[in-house]
Amino acid sequence: MNASAETRSLPSSLFIGGQWRQSTDASTFAVHDPATGDPIAEVTDATPADALLALDAAAAAAESWSRTAPRARAEILLRAFELVTQHANEIARLITLEMGKPLPESVAEVRYGAEFLRWFAEEAVRVGGRTGTTPEGSGTMIVTHQPVGPCYLITPWNFPLAMATRKIGPALAAGCTAIIKPAALTPLTTLYVVSLFEQAGVPAGVLNVIPTTRSAAVSDVLMRDVRLRKVSFTGSTGVGQTLLKQAADNVLRTSMELGGNAPFMVFDDSDLESAVDGAMIAKFRNVGQACTAANRFLVQAGIHDAFVERLAERVNALQVGPGLQEGIDIGPLIDKGAVRRIRGLVDDAIERGAYEIVGGSGSDDSAYFPPTILTDVPTESRLYREEIFGPVVSVTKFDTEDEAIELANGTEYGLAAYAFTTDLGRANRLMASVNAGMLGVNAGAISNPAAPFGGTKHSGMGREGGSEGIHEYLDTKYAFLPSGA
Repeated sequence: MNASAETRSLPSSLFIGGQWRQSTDASTFAVHDPATGDPIAEVTDATPADALLALDAAAAAAESWSRTAPRARAEILLRAFELVTQHANEIARLITLEMGKPLPESVAEVRYGAEFLRWFAEEAVRVGGRTGTTPEGSGTMIVTHQPVGPCYLITPWNFPLAMATRKIGPALAAGCTAIIKPAALTPLTTLYVVSLFEQAGVPAGVLNVIPTTRSAAVSDVLMRDVRLRKVSFTGSTGVGQTLLKQAADNVLRTSMELGGNAPFMVFDDSDLESAVDGAMIAKFRNVGQACTAANRFLVQAGIHDAFVERLAERVNALQVGPGLQEGIDIGPLIDKGAVRRIRGLVDDAIERGAYEIVGGSGSDDSAYFPPTILTDVPTESRLYREEIFGPVVSVTKFDTEDEAIELANGTEYGLAAYAFTTDLGRANRLMASVNAGMLGVNAGAISNPAAPFGGTKHSGMGREGGSEGIHEYLDTKYAFLPSGA
């Protein structure tokens, strides 16, 4: 079966107010398989008018959904979890078709993404509050939490399932209605997941989806509307900054998960094989297209040569090809433009003195870029300073722990960081001194639905996942009852 035939029966329309429908101007756009460049589906292209219709539906359903019993909301999320799990194989193939990652990684994404639905189903019934007597004894303080209202959820293309469930789960669990806008490059997975929510019994208007190629115009009309009360965005820092400026006018609640430039520190006392294993996961998962991907490998002088040599052996063994093909480790990048951008980063580093020991330049005729290792990467190079978002290892040598910390913190980003050391004291010092929202110690994968995900500085604000995640969608209310009232 070819890719277009495989996607023909899948949802491709807008979902607004409980109905699948075409856009107001009947326009569509093509979704392409990055492995071949071929179109695999035509999807309805939402207009700004459609976005307002979705907000009409979300606003109309907001009060009823906010008053729905937490257990009832939890049961819908649990049914959605069960449906996603039941259809895991179909969803995984869909992820690989529209995004390109190897199929085993897509299967892992489905497992990970589904867990956000189960986790927040459990959190829905655990939103508490507190009471207490005022210190001076004048009365009782009562603190409760209430849903913020209609939310606008903007997801990226690199994890089309997990980024959707990580936002939909807490929004619906908290009692908020939502409009989700998936990336135009990968809308099919989100559309399919929303169809599973429909099967799970989500009421009309509670969850709406508006794929579009007119993102700026769609976002503008929503952000200007006073009925919208929250925006959650995962994507580039530049777009996040624009949304924050727009959010200021109506004082919207915001959650921003933005760019990263994660340091991966390898100290002389590290276990070499563990460090290399961690590097392979932190760098090459998702073809390197992850905001948490290791971006700058900072390797202490005493272990540097051995680490690079062993890593090169592992990288040379990686198999590159279409993600649906068995035995593939590295699929295509999202499109040919990504290849050109990464080639520019690599060329700039080499011109500044970096040494390429594994890799190549990729081809203008495809979206594939070979796994690459560069050593002696200067700190002034673009490869060191910018988010790579591809299968390129950038290695810079350091001598002391203080130097490693200074290098790790020498960026405007602060999302994830990694450190490999067998020194417990050093691990504790790094936890205190590395400026990042998340730190993996002797681990190359750190995300977990039960843990708060998010960063500092230009990497954003707010947290997704964990008990913290649901509170991003709740307002805190305080009431005072005088003594004797």
